[in-house]
Amino acid sequence: MFLRCKVRRKDGKQHRYWSVVENTRVAGGRVVQRHVLYLGEINDTQELAWRRSIEVLEDGAARPRTLSLFPEDRIQRLLADASIVGVRLSELRLRRPRQWGACWLTLMLWRELQLDQFWSKRLGVSRKGTHWDQVLLVLVAYRLLAPGSEWRLHREWFQRSALADLLGEDTGLAQIHKLYRCHDRLLVHKQAVFDHLVGRWRDLFNISYDVLLYDLTSTYFEADPPFPEGDKRRFGYSRDHRPDCVQIIIALVVTPEGLPLAYEVLPGNTADRTTLRGFLERIERQYGKARRVWLMDRGVPTEEVLGEMRAADPPVHYLVGTPKGRLTRLEKHLIAQPWQQARPGVQVKLLAQEGELYVLAQSRDRVAKERAMRRRQLKRLWARLKRLSTMQLTREELLMKLGAARDQSRTAWRLVTIEVAAEDASFSYRLDRNKLRQTRLREGRYLLRTNLVEEDPAKLWGHYLLLMAVEEAFKNLKGDLAIRPVFHQLEARIEAHVFIAFLAYCLHVTLARRLHALAPGLTPRSVLEKFAAMQMIDVHLPTTDGRELVLTRYTEPEPELSLLLNKLKLELPAQPPPKITAAPPAPNSL
Repeated sequence: MFLRCKVRRKDGKQHRYWSVVENTRVAGGRVVQRHVLYLGEINDTQELAWRRSIEVLEDGAARPRTLSLFPEDRIQRLLADASIVGVRLSELRLRRPRQWGACWLTLMLWRELQLDQFWSKRLGVSRKGTHWDQVLLVLVAYRLLAPGSEWRLHREWFQRSALADLLGEDTGLAQIHKLYRCHDRLLVHKQAVFDHLVGRWRDLFNISYDVLLYDLTSTYFEADPPFPEGDKRRFGYSRDHRPDCVQIIIALVVTPEGLPLAYEVLPGNTADRTTLRGFLERIERQYGKARRVWLMDRGVPTEEVLGEMRAADPPVHYLVGTPKGRLTRLEKHLIAQPWQQARPGVQVKLLAQEGELYVLAQSRDRVAKERAMRRRQLKRLWARLKRLSTMQLTREELLMKLGAARDQSRTAWRLVTIEVAAEDASFSYRLDRNKLRQTRLREGRYLLRTNLVEEDPAKLWGHYLLLMAVEEAFKNLKGDLAIRPVFHQLEARIEAHVFIAFLAYCLHVTLARRLHALAPGLTPRSVLEKFAAMQMIDVHLPTTDGRELVLTRYTEPEPELSLLLNKLKLELPAQPPPKITAAPPAPNSL
Protein backbone atom coordinates (compact mmCIF):
# COMPACT_ATOMS: atom_id res chain seq x y z
CA MET A 1 0.00 0.00 0.00
CA PHE A 2 1.06 3.57 -0.58
CA LEU A 3 -0.29 7.14 -0.64
CA ARG A 4 -1.41 8.62 -3.95
CA CYS A 5 -1.98 12.35 -4.47
CA LYS A 6 -4.33 13.86 -7.00
CA VAL A 7 -3.77 17.58 -7.73
CA ARG A 8 -6.63 19.85 -8.76
CA ARG A 9 -6.56 23.58 -9.44
CA LYS A 10 -9.59 25.60 -8.31
CA ASP A 11 -9.92 29.40 -8.20
CA GLY A 12 -6.20 29.81 -8.83
CA LYS A 13 -5.26 27.58 -5.88
CA GLN A 14 -3.76 24.12 -5.98
CA HIS A 15 -5.56 21.47 -3.92
CA ARG A 16 -4.05 18.06 -3.11
CA TYR A 17 -6.41 15.18 -2.43
CA TRP A 18 -4.89 12.01 -0.93
CA SER A 19 -5.91 8.37 -1.05
CA VAL A 20 -4.47 5.08 0.19
CA VAL A 21 -4.10 2.65 -2.72
CA GLU A 22 -2.47 -0.72 -3.28
CA ASN A 23 -1.16 -2.59 -6.31
CA THR A 24 -3.13 -5.70 -7.20
CA ARG A 25 -2.10 -8.26 -9.83
CA VAL A 26 -4.91 -9.30 -12.19
CA ALA A 27 -5.27 -11.72 -15.12
CA GLY A 28 -2.55 -11.48 -17.75
CA GLY A 29 0.06 -10.42 -15.21
CA ARG A 30 -1.11 -6.79 -15.19
CA VAL A 31 -0.89 -4.71 -12.04
CA VAL A 32 -3.74 -2.31 -11.27
CA GLN A 33 -4.17 0.15 -8.44
CA ARG A 34 -7.03 -0.58 -6.03
CA HIS A 35 -8.48 2.37 -4.11
CA VAL A 36 -8.48 1.52 -0.38
CA LEU A 37 -9.26 4.72 1.57
CA TYR A 38 -10.04 8.31 0.59
CA LEU A 39 -8.38 10.78 2.97
CA GLY A 40 -9.23 14.13 1.34
CA GLU A 41 -7.03 17.19 1.91
CA ILE A 42 -4.60 16.39 4.72
CA ASN A 43 -1.80 18.50 6.13
CA ASP A 44 1.90 17.59 6.08
CA THR A 45 1.82 16.16 9.61
CA GLN A 46 -1.11 13.89 8.79
CA GLU A 47 0.57 12.81 5.54
CA LEU A 48 3.76 11.84 7.38
CA ALA A 49 1.74 9.93 10.02
CA TRP A 50 -0.07 7.92 7.34
CA ARG A 51 3.20 7.13 5.52
CA ARG A 52 4.80 5.86 8.71
CA SER A 53 1.75 3.77 9.55
CA ILE A 54 1.82 2.14 6.13
CA GLU A 55 5.56 1.42 6.44
CA VAL A 56 5.13 -0.12 9.89
CA LEU A 57 2.20 -2.19 8.67
CA GLU A 58 4.10 -3.58 5.71
CA ASP A 59 7.47 -4.03 7.41
CA GLY A 60 5.91 -5.85 10.33
CA ALA A 61 3.56 -8.04 8.31
CA ALA A 62 3.76 -11.62 9.51
CA ARG A 63 4.39 -14.43 7.02
CA PRO A 64 1.65 -17.06 6.88
CA ARG A 65 2.49 -20.19 8.86
CA THR A 66 1.30 -23.74 8.24
CA LEU A 67 0.05 -25.48 11.39
CA SER A 68 0.15 -29.27 11.72
CA LEU A 69 -3.08 -30.81 12.88
CA PHE A 70 -3.66 -34.44 13.70
CA PRO A 71 -5.88 -35.92 11.03
CA GLU A 72 -7.34 -39.37 11.49
CA ASP A 73 -4.79 -41.14 9.24
CA ARG A 74 -1.83 -39.96 11.37
CA ILE A 75 -3.23 -40.35 14.87
CA GLN A 76 -1.80 -43.89 15.13
CA ARG A 77 1.78 -42.54 15.20
CA LEU A 78 1.16 -40.44 18.33
CA LEU A 79 1.55 -41.62 21.87
CA ALA A 80 -1.64 -42.19 23.79
CA ASP A 81 -2.66 -38.92 25.41
CA ALA A 82 -6.12 -37.89 26.61
CA SER A 83 -5.39 -34.30 25.56
CA ILE A 84 -4.87 -35.29 21.91
CA VAL A 85 -7.97 -35.27 19.75
CA GLY A 86 -8.06 -36.71 16.27
CA VAL A 87 -10.11 -34.74 13.75
CA ARG A 88 -11.62 -35.76 10.43
CA LEU A 89 -10.38 -32.98 8.15
CA SER A 90 -12.25 -34.42 5.19
CA GLU A 91 -15.53 -33.65 7.02
CA LEU A 92 -14.70 -30.04 7.96
CA ARG A 93 -17.72 -27.72 7.65
CA LEU A 94 -18.07 -23.93 7.73
CA ARG A 95 -21.39 -22.69 9.10
CA ARG A 96 -23.25 -19.49 10.06
CA PRO A 97 -21.25 -16.68 8.45
CA ARG A 98 -22.30 -13.44 10.14
CA GLN A 99 -21.23 -9.81 10.19
CA TRP A 100 -18.75 -9.14 13.00
CA GLY A 101 -16.44 -6.16 12.36
CA ALA A 102 -18.94 -3.27 12.24
CA CYS A 103 -20.87 -4.76 15.20
CA TRP A 104 -17.66 -4.88 17.23
CA LEU A 105 -16.79 -1.27 16.32
CA THR A 106 -20.31 -0.18 17.36
CA LEU A 107 -19.84 -1.91 20.71
CA MET A 108 -16.49 -0.13 21.18
CA LEU A 109 -18.10 3.27 20.50
CA TRP A 110 -20.97 2.43 22.87
CA ARG A 111 -18.49 1.63 25.63
CA GLU A 112 -16.31 4.64 24.83
CA LEU A 113 -19.31 6.88 25.54
CA GLN A 114 -19.95 4.75 28.67
CA LEU A 115 -23.52 4.19 27.54
CA ASP A 116 -23.28 0.57 28.70
CA GLN A 117 -22.81 1.76 32.30
CA PHE A 118 -25.41 4.50 31.94
CA TRP A 119 -28.19 2.24 30.66
CA SER A 120 -27.43 -0.83 32.79
CA LYS A 121 -28.09 1.26 35.93
CA ARG A 122 -31.36 2.70 34.60
CA LEU A 123 -32.96 -0.12 32.63
CA GLY A 124 -31.90 -3.05 34.77
CA VAL A 125 -32.92 -6.67 34.28
CA SER A 126 -36.43 -8.05 34.00
CA ARG A 127 -37.79 -10.87 36.19
CA LYS A 128 -37.19 -13.27 33.31
CA GLY A 129 -33.55 -12.19 32.97
CA THR A 130 -33.82 -9.79 30.02
CA HIS A 131 -31.00 -7.23 30.03
CA TRP A 132 -32.83 -4.20 28.62
CA ASP A 133 -29.60 -2.25 28.10
CA GLN A 134 -28.41 -4.98 25.70
CA VAL A 135 -31.75 -4.93 23.84
CA LEU A 136 -31.28 -1.17 23.43
CA LEU A 137 -27.74 -1.69 22.10
CA VAL A 138 -29.13 -4.11 19.49
CA LEU A 139 -31.69 -1.47 18.39
CA VAL A 140 -29.06 1.28 18.19
CA ALA A 141 -26.54 -0.91 16.31
CA TYR A 142 -29.26 -1.89 13.82
CA ARG A 143 -30.17 1.78 13.28
CA LEU A 144 -26.50 2.65 12.71
CA LEU A 145 -25.52 -0.27 10.47
CA ALA A 146 -28.60 -1.41 8.52
CA PRO A 147 -31.69 0.65 9.43
CA GLY A 148 -35.08 -0.91 8.82
CA SER A 149 -38.12 -2.25 10.64
CA GLU A 150 -38.04 -3.99 14.02
CA TRP A 151 -39.66 -6.99 12.35
CA ARG A 152 -36.73 -7.30 9.92
CA LEU A 153 -34.32 -6.97 12.84
CA HIS A 154 -36.10 -9.82 14.65
CA ARG A 155 -36.63 -12.01 11.60
CA GLU A 156 -33.24 -11.94 9.90
CA TRP A 157 -30.72 -9.18 10.68
CA PHE A 158 -29.86 -10.20 14.25
CA GLN A 159 -29.07 -13.76 13.15
CA ARG A 160 -26.86 -12.43 10.34
CA SER A 161 -24.89 -10.30 12.83
CA ALA A 162 -22.42 -11.33 15.53
CA LEU A 163 -24.05 -9.24 18.28
CA ALA A 164 -25.14 -12.35 20.14
CA ASP A 165 -21.51 -13.57 20.22
CA LEU A 166 -20.20 -10.15 21.31
CA LEU A 167 -22.77 -9.81 24.10
CA GLY A 168 -22.73 -13.44 25.23
CA GLU A 169 -26.43 -13.78 24.47
CA ASP A 170 -28.62 -15.78 22.09
CA THR A 171 -31.39 -14.97 19.60
CA GLY A 172 -33.83 -14.46 22.46
CA LEU A 173 -32.37 -10.97 22.82
CA ALA A 174 -34.08 -9.90 19.57
CA GLN A 175 -37.56 -11.28 20.20
CA ILE A 176 -40.08 -8.91 18.67
CA HIS A 177 -41.98 -8.20 21.90
CA LYS A 178 -38.70 -7.29 23.67
CA LEU A 179 -37.77 -4.84 20.92
CA TYR A 180 -41.07 -2.99 21.23
CA ARG A 181 -41.18 -3.07 25.03
CA CYS A 182 -37.69 -1.58 25.13
CA HIS A 183 -39.07 1.47 23.29
CA ASP A 184 -41.51 2.01 26.16
CA ARG A 185 -38.73 2.33 28.77
CA LEU A 186 -36.52 4.99 27.16
CA LEU A 187 -38.09 8.45 27.04
CA VAL A 188 -38.07 9.08 30.81
CA HIS A 189 -34.25 9.07 30.65
CA LYS A 190 -33.89 11.48 27.73
CA GLN A 191 -32.66 14.50 29.71
CA ALA A 192 -30.23 12.35 31.71
CA VAL A 193 -28.75 11.07 28.42
CA PHE A 194 -28.16 14.65 27.24
CA ASP A 195 -26.29 15.48 30.47
CA HIS A 196 -24.23 12.28 30.31
CA LEU A 197 -23.16 12.74 26.68
CA VAL A 198 -22.16 16.36 27.18
CA GLY A 199 -19.78 15.29 29.93
CA ARG A 200 -18.31 12.43 27.90
CA TRP A 201 -17.67 14.58 24.83
CA ARG A 202 -16.02 17.21 27.00
CA ASP A 203 -13.67 14.52 28.41
CA LEU A 204 -12.97 12.85 25.04
CA PHE A 205 -12.63 15.82 22.71
CA ASN A 206 -12.30 18.86 25.00
CA ILE A 207 -15.47 20.35 23.48
CA SER A 208 -16.68 23.77 24.57
CA TYR A 209 -20.32 24.82 24.38
CA ASP A 210 -20.03 28.56 23.84
CA VAL A 211 -21.33 28.37 20.23
CA LEU A 212 -24.59 26.50 19.57
CA LEU A 213 -26.41 25.83 16.29
CA TYR A 214 -30.19 25.54 16.23
CA ASP A 215 -32.41 24.36 13.38
CA LEU A 216 -35.49 22.28 12.61
CA THR A 217 -36.47 19.60 10.13
CA SER A 218 -39.54 17.48 9.44
CA THR A 219 -40.16 13.81 8.74
CA TYR A 220 -43.38 12.44 7.31
CA PHE A 221 -45.62 9.34 7.53
CA GLU A 222 -47.74 7.46 5.08
CA ALA A 223 -50.57 7.19 7.58
CA ASP A 224 -54.30 7.88 7.52
CA PRO A 225 -55.69 10.42 9.99
CA PRO A 226 -57.62 11.03 12.16
CA PHE A 227 -55.33 10.32 15.10
CA PRO A 228 -56.09 10.52 18.84
CA GLU A 229 -56.52 14.01 20.26
CA GLY A 230 -53.18 15.64 21.02
CA ASP A 231 -51.24 13.40 18.62
CA LYS A 232 -48.15 15.12 17.18
CA ARG A 233 -48.71 13.78 13.66
CA ARG A 234 -50.14 16.79 11.84
CA PHE A 235 -50.19 18.37 8.41
CA GLY A 236 -47.77 21.27 8.04
CA TYR A 237 -45.01 22.83 5.98
CA SER A 238 -43.03 19.84 4.64
CA ARG A 239 -39.29 20.15 4.06
CA ASP A 240 -39.50 16.75 2.32
CA HIS A 241 -41.92 18.16 -0.28
CA ARG A 242 -44.71 15.85 0.92
CA PRO A 243 -47.55 18.19 1.92
CA ASP A 244 -49.96 15.29 1.35
CA CYS A 245 -48.58 13.41 4.40
CA VAL A 246 -48.78 14.08 8.11
CA GLN A 247 -45.45 14.77 9.80
CA ILE A 248 -43.61 15.61 12.99
CA ILE A 249 -41.05 18.40 13.53
CA ILE A 250 -37.62 17.69 15.05
CA ALA A 251 -35.77 20.62 16.61
CA LEU A 252 -32.06 20.05 17.24
CA VAL A 253 -29.23 21.88 19.02
CA VAL A 254 -25.67 20.90 18.05
CA THR A 255 -22.15 22.22 18.53
CA PRO A 256 -20.04 23.38 15.56
CA GLU A 257 -18.45 19.91 15.59
CA GLY A 258 -21.87 18.35 14.97
CA LEU A 259 -22.23 16.93 18.51
CA PRO A 260 -25.92 17.05 19.52
CA LEU A 261 -26.80 18.59 22.88
CA ALA A 262 -30.59 18.29 22.86
CA TYR A 263 -33.53 17.68 20.57
CA GLU A 264 -37.30 17.83 20.79
CA VAL A 265 -40.13 16.22 18.85
CA LEU A 266 -42.87 18.77 18.07
CA PRO A 267 -46.29 18.60 16.37
CA GLY A 268 -46.10 18.63 12.58
CA ASN A 269 -47.88 21.99 12.28
CA THR A 270 -45.49 23.83 14.62
CA ALA A 271 -44.19 27.12 13.21
CA ASP A 272 -40.39 27.46 13.39
CA ARG A 273 -40.54 30.85 15.06
CA THR A 274 -42.51 29.51 18.06
CA THR A 275 -39.85 27.00 19.16
CA LEU A 276 -36.76 29.02 20.05
CA ARG A 277 -37.84 30.45 23.42
CA GLY A 278 -38.31 26.99 24.95
CA PHE A 279 -34.86 25.83 23.86
CA LEU A 280 -33.20 28.95 25.22
CA GLU A 281 -34.72 28.25 28.63
CA ARG A 282 -33.78 24.56 28.49
CA ILE A 283 -30.12 25.18 27.59
CA GLU A 284 -29.86 27.84 30.31
CA ARG A 285 -31.25 25.42 32.91
CA GLN A 286 -28.95 22.64 31.71
CA TYR A 287 -25.66 24.55 31.35
CA GLY A 288 -26.27 27.76 33.28
CA LYS A 289 -25.96 31.36 32.14
CA ALA A 290 -22.83 31.97 30.11
CA ARG A 291 -21.54 33.97 27.17
CA ARG A 292 -23.05 31.75 24.52
CA VAL A 293 -23.62 32.46 20.81
CA TRP A 294 -26.68 31.02 19.04
CA LEU A 295 -26.43 30.51 15.27
CA MET A 296 -29.76 30.27 13.44
CA ASP A 297 -31.15 30.50 9.97
CA ARG A 298 -33.69 33.11 8.96
CA GLY A 299 -37.27 32.32 9.91
CA VAL A 300 -36.39 30.77 13.28
CA PRO A 301 -36.30 33.77 15.67
CA THR A 302 -39.00 36.42 16.02
CA GLU A 303 -38.36 40.10 16.74
CA GLU A 304 -39.83 39.56 20.21
CA VAL A 305 -37.46 36.70 21.06
CA LEU A 306 -34.44 38.59 19.69
CA GLY A 307 -35.41 41.54 21.89
CA GLU A 308 -35.58 39.24 24.92
CA MET A 309 -32.13 37.83 24.07
CA ARG A 310 -30.65 41.34 23.92
CA ALA A 311 -32.34 42.36 27.18
CA ALA A 312 -31.29 39.25 29.14
CA ASP A 313 -28.70 39.48 31.93
CA PRO A 314 -26.14 38.57 30.75
CA PRO A 315 -27.21 39.15 27.13
CA VAL A 316 -27.76 36.06 24.99
CA HIS A 317 -25.76 36.57 21.82
CA TYR A 318 -27.02 35.53 18.41
CA LEU A 319 -26.05 35.50 14.76
CA VAL A 320 -28.91 34.95 12.38
CA GLY A 321 -29.58 35.23 8.66
CA THR A 322 -32.21 37.74 7.57
CA PRO A 323 -34.88 37.59 4.86
CA LYS A 324 -34.36 39.35 1.52
CA GLY A 325 -37.00 41.92 2.47
CA ARG A 326 -34.83 43.39 5.22
CA LEU A 327 -31.98 43.74 2.73
CA THR A 328 -34.31 45.82 0.54
CA ARG A 329 -35.15 48.13 3.47
CA LEU A 330 -31.50 48.61 4.47
CA GLU A 331 -30.08 48.79 0.95
CA LYS A 332 -29.84 52.58 0.81
CA HIS A 333 -27.91 52.65 4.12
CA LEU A 334 -25.59 49.84 3.06
CA ILE A 335 -24.74 51.43 -0.29
CA ALA A 336 -22.93 54.24 1.51
CA GLN A 337 -20.75 51.83 3.50
CA PRO A 338 -17.34 50.71 2.13
CA TRP A 339 -16.48 47.10 1.41
CA GLN A 340 -13.99 45.46 3.80
CA GLN A 341 -11.93 42.35 3.14
CA ALA A 342 -12.97 39.72 5.70
CA ARG A 343 -10.97 36.83 4.23
CA PRO A 344 -9.75 35.88 0.74
CA GLY A 345 -12.76 35.88 -1.55
CA VAL A 346 -15.16 37.35 1.06
CA GLN A 347 -16.05 41.04 1.41
CA VAL A 348 -18.35 42.59 4.01
CA LYS A 349 -20.17 45.84 4.71
CA LEU A 350 -21.07 46.73 8.32
CA LEU A 351 -24.06 48.75 9.49
CA ALA A 352 -24.76 49.36 13.20
CA GLN A 353 -28.38 50.08 14.16
CA GLU A 354 -30.14 50.07 17.54
CA GLY A 355 -27.71 47.84 19.41
CA GLU A 356 -27.32 45.41 16.52
CA LEU A 357 -24.79 44.96 13.77
CA TYR A 358 -25.88 44.11 10.22
CA VAL A 359 -23.24 42.38 8.12
CA LEU A 360 -23.70 42.27 4.35
CA ALA A 361 -21.35 39.51 3.18
CA GLN A 362 -20.41 38.75 -0.42
CA SER A 363 -18.64 35.51 -1.23
CA ARG A 364 -16.88 35.26 -4.58
CA ASP A 365 -17.33 31.48 -4.71
CA ARG A 366 -21.00 31.77 -3.82
CA VAL A 367 -21.52 34.44 -6.49
CA ALA A 368 -20.09 32.11 -9.12
CA LYS A 369 -22.19 29.19 -7.92
CA GLU A 370 -25.51 31.03 -7.73
CA ARG A 371 -24.87 32.79 -11.03
CA ALA A 372 -24.17 29.48 -12.78
CA MET A 373 -27.33 27.94 -11.30
CA ARG A 374 -29.44 30.90 -12.40
CA ARG A 375 -27.98 30.83 -15.93
CA ARG A 376 -28.67 27.11 -16.35
CA GLN A 377 -32.24 27.51 -15.15
CA LEU A 378 -32.90 30.58 -17.32
CA LYS A 379 -31.44 28.83 -20.36
CA ARG A 380 -33.67 25.81 -19.78
CA LEU A 381 -36.78 27.96 -19.32
CA TRP A 382 -36.03 30.06 -22.40
CA ALA A 383 -35.63 26.94 -24.54
CA ARG A 384 -38.90 25.53 -23.18
CA LEU A 385 -40.81 28.75 -23.92
CA LYS A 386 -39.41 28.76 -27.43
CA ARG A 387 -40.65 25.21 -28.03
CA LEU A 388 -44.09 26.01 -26.60
CA SER A 389 -44.42 29.00 -28.92
CA THR A 390 -44.15 26.68 -31.93
CA MET A 391 -46.65 24.04 -30.70
CA GLN A 392 -50.27 23.75 -31.83
CA LEU A 393 -52.08 23.73 -28.46
CA THR A 394 -55.43 24.63 -27.03
CA ARG A 395 -55.47 27.50 -24.56
CA GLU A 396 -56.03 25.10 -21.66
CA GLU A 397 -53.10 22.89 -22.74
CA LEU A 398 -50.88 25.96 -23.08
CA LEU A 399 -51.70 27.15 -19.54
CA MET A 400 -50.98 23.69 -18.12
CA LYS A 401 -47.61 23.48 -19.89
CA LEU A 402 -46.68 27.00 -18.75
CA GLY A 403 -47.53 25.99 -15.18
CA ALA A 404 -45.29 22.92 -15.48
CA ALA A 405 -42.45 25.08 -16.84
CA ARG A 406 -42.87 27.45 -13.89
CA ASP A 407 -42.60 24.57 -11.38
CA GLN A 408 -39.36 23.39 -12.99
CA SER A 409 -37.71 26.85 -13.11
CA ARG A 410 -39.20 29.01 -10.36
CA THR A 411 -36.17 31.25 -9.90
CA ALA A 412 -35.80 31.95 -13.62
CA TRP A 413 -39.59 32.41 -14.01
CA ARG A 414 -39.44 35.59 -11.91
CA LEU A 415 -37.01 37.11 -14.43
CA VAL A 416 -39.29 36.60 -17.43
CA THR A 417 -42.44 38.56 -18.28
CA ILE A 418 -45.05 36.34 -19.96
CA GLU A 419 -48.30 37.60 -21.46
CA VAL A 420 -50.95 35.09 -22.56
CA ALA A 421 -53.57 36.21 -25.08
CA ALA A 422 -57.08 36.46 -23.64
CA GLU A 423 -58.84 34.77 -26.57
CA ASP A 424 -56.49 32.25 -28.23
CA ALA A 425 -53.57 29.93 -27.39
CA SER A 426 -50.76 32.38 -28.04
CA PHE A 427 -48.36 34.13 -25.72
CA SER A 428 -45.35 36.41 -25.74
CA TYR A 429 -42.36 36.47 -23.44
CA ARG A 430 -39.44 38.78 -22.76
CA LEU A 431 -36.61 39.10 -20.28
CA ASP A 432 -37.21 41.60 -17.45
CA ARG A 433 -33.80 43.29 -17.43
CA ASN A 434 -34.49 45.36 -14.31
CA LYS A 435 -35.21 42.22 -12.26
CA LEU A 436 -32.19 40.50 -13.80
CA ARG A 437 -29.96 43.43 -12.85
CA GLN A 438 -31.30 43.36 -9.26
CA THR A 439 -30.85 39.58 -9.06
CA ARG A 440 -27.24 39.80 -10.27
CA LEU A 441 -26.47 42.39 -7.59
CA ARG A 442 -27.81 40.08 -4.84
CA GLU A 443 -26.28 36.81 -5.97
CA GLY A 444 -23.80 35.45 -3.44
CA ARG A 445 -24.76 38.08 -0.85
CA TYR A 446 -26.08 37.40 2.64
CA LEU A 447 -27.36 39.84 5.24
CA LEU A 448 -26.49 38.68 8.75
CA ARG A 449 -27.79 40.16 11.96
CA THR A 450 -26.08 39.96 15.35
CA ASN A 451 -25.75 41.66 18.73
CA LEU A 452 -22.02 40.81 18.78
CA VAL A 453 -21.15 44.34 17.75
CA GLU A 454 -17.49 44.08 18.78
CA GLU A 455 -16.71 40.89 16.85
CA ASP A 456 -14.38 40.72 13.86
CA PRO A 457 -16.43 40.46 10.59
CA ALA A 458 -14.30 37.54 9.42
CA LYS A 459 -15.13 35.67 12.61
CA LEU A 460 -18.86 36.40 12.19
CA TRP A 461 -18.77 35.05 8.63
CA GLY A 462 -16.92 31.95 9.82
CA HIS A 463 -19.55 31.43 12.54
CA TYR A 464 -22.37 31.62 10.02
CA LEU A 465 -20.76 28.98 7.82
CA LEU A 466 -20.89 26.62 10.81
CA LEU A 467 -24.61 26.21 10.20
CA MET A 468 -23.58 23.53 7.73
CA ALA A 469 -22.90 21.30 10.77
CA VAL A 470 -26.56 21.12 11.73
CA GLU A 471 -27.52 20.56 8.09
CA GLU A 472 -25.03 17.67 8.01
CA ALA A 473 -26.60 16.27 11.19
CA PHE A 474 -30.06 16.29 9.58
CA LYS A 475 -28.62 14.73 6.42
CA ASN A 476 -27.13 11.84 8.41
CA LEU A 477 -30.25 11.36 10.52
CA LYS A 478 -32.58 11.29 7.52
CA GLY A 479 -30.18 9.48 5.18
CA ASP A 480 -27.75 7.01 6.79
CA LEU A 481 -29.85 6.42 9.91
CA ALA A 482 -33.30 6.45 8.24
CA ILE A 483 -34.98 8.33 11.06
CA ARG A 484 -38.38 8.38 9.31
CA PRO A 485 -40.52 6.24 11.68
CA VAL A 486 -42.69 4.54 9.06
CA PHE A 487 -42.98 1.29 11.04
CA HIS A 488 -44.65 2.65 14.21
CA GLN A 489 -48.26 3.51 14.96
CA LEU A 490 -48.21 4.65 18.61
CA GLU A 491 -47.06 8.20 19.31
CA ALA A 492 -44.88 7.21 22.30
CA ARG A 493 -43.05 4.62 20.21
CA ILE A 494 -42.62 7.10 17.38
CA GLU A 495 -40.80 9.39 19.80
CA ALA A 496 -38.79 6.45 21.16
CA HIS A 497 -37.80 5.56 17.58
CA VAL A 498 -36.47 9.10 17.10
CA PHE A 499 -34.60 8.75 20.41
CA ILE A 500 -32.93 5.51 19.23
CA ALA A 501 -31.93 7.24 15.99
CA PHE A 502 -30.50 10.07 18.12
CA LEU A 503 -28.36 7.56 20.07
CA ALA A 504 -27.17 6.01 16.80
CA TYR A 505 -26.22 9.47 15.55
CA CYS A 506 -24.22 10.03 18.76
CA LEU A 507 -22.12 6.94 17.92
CA HIS A 508 -21.85 8.12 14.30
CA VAL A 509 -20.60 11.61 15.22
CA THR A 510 -18.23 10.23 17.90
CA LEU A 511 -16.56 8.11 15.22
CA ALA A 512 -16.53 11.17 12.93
CA ARG A 513 -14.63 13.21 15.54
CA ARG A 514 -12.02 10.47 15.91
CA LEU A 515 -11.60 10.23 12.14
CA HIS A 516 -11.39 14.00 11.68
CA ALA A 517 -8.01 14.11 13.42
CA LEU A 518 -6.69 11.51 10.96
CA ALA A 519 -8.05 12.81 7.63
CA PRO A 520 -11.05 15.01 6.75
CA GLY A 521 -11.95 12.74 3.84
CA LEU A 522 -12.55 9.70 6.06
CA THR A 523 -16.28 9.35 6.74
CA PRO A 524 -17.96 7.16 9.38
CA ARG A 525 -19.94 5.35 6.69
CA SER A 526 -16.83 4.38 4.70
CA VAL A 527 -15.10 3.11 7.86
CA LEU A 528 -18.15 1.11 8.96
CA GLU A 529 -18.26 -0.49 5.51
CA LYS A 530 -14.58 -1.45 5.81
CA PHE A 531 -15.19 -3.04 9.21
CA ALA A 532 -18.30 -4.80 7.91
CA ALA A 533 -16.04 -6.93 5.68
CA MET A 534 -14.89 -8.86 8.78
CA GLN A 535 -17.10 -11.90 9.22
CA MET A 536 -17.48 -14.43 12.00
CA ILE A 537 -17.85 -18.09 11.08
CA ASP A 538 -18.20 -21.42 12.90
CA VAL A 539 -15.68 -24.11 11.89
CA HIS A 540 -17.03 -27.60 12.69
CA LEU A 541 -14.48 -30.43 12.91
CA PRO A 542 -15.78 -33.96 13.64
CA THR A 543 -13.43 -35.97 15.86
CA THR A 544 -12.48 -39.60 15.54
CA ASP A 545 -14.25 -40.45 18.82
CA GLY A 546 -17.64 -39.21 17.62
CA ARG A 547 -17.54 -35.72 19.11
CA GLU A 548 -17.42 -32.37 17.30
CA LEU A 549 -14.95 -29.52 17.75
CA VAL A 550 -16.43 -26.05 17.06
CA LEU A 551 -14.07 -23.14 16.43
CA THR A 552 -15.85 -19.78 16.30
CA ARG A 553 -13.52 -17.39 14.48
CA TYR A 554 -13.66 -13.89 13.01
CA THR A 555 -11.78 -13.43 9.76
CA GLU A 556 -8.42 -11.72 9.76
CA PRO A 557 -8.55 -8.03 8.75
CA GLU A 558 -7.39 -7.01 5.30
CA PRO A 559 -4.28 -4.76 5.16
CA GLU A 560 -6.31 -1.55 4.81
CA LEU A 561 -8.43 -2.49 7.81
CA SER A 562 -5.31 -3.25 9.82
CA LEU A 563 -4.13 0.24 8.91
CA LEU A 564 -7.39 1.74 10.18
CA LEU A 565 -7.19 -0.25 13.42
CA ASN A 566 -3.66 1.04 13.94
CA LYS A 567 -4.65 4.66 13.28
CA LEU A 568 -7.70 4.44 15.56
CA LYS A 569 -5.59 2.75 18.26
CA LEU A 570 -8.00 -0.18 18.43
CA GLU A 571 -6.93 -3.72 19.26
CA LEU A 572 -9.00 -6.70 18.18
CA PRO A 573 -10.05 -9.07 20.98
CA ALA A 574 -8.75 -12.62 21.28
CA GLN A 575 -10.52 -15.26 19.23
CA PRO A 576 -13.25 -17.10 21.19
CA PRO A 577 -12.13 -20.36 22.82
CA PRO A 578 -12.99 -23.60 21.02
CA LYS A 579 -15.91 -25.77 22.13
CA ILE A 580 -16.17 -29.54 21.98
CA THR A 581 -19.24 -31.65 22.49
CA ALA A 582 -19.42 -34.18 25.27
CA ALA A 583 -18.06 -37.66 24.67
CA PRO A 584 -20.66 -40.17 23.50
CA PRO A 585 -21.82 -42.70 26.09
CA ALA A 586 -19.87 -45.95 26.22
CA PRO A 587 -21.69 -49.00 24.79
CA ASN A 588 -23.23 -51.35 27.36
CA SER A 589 -20.96 -54.28 28.09
CA LEU A 590 -22.49 -57.78 28.27
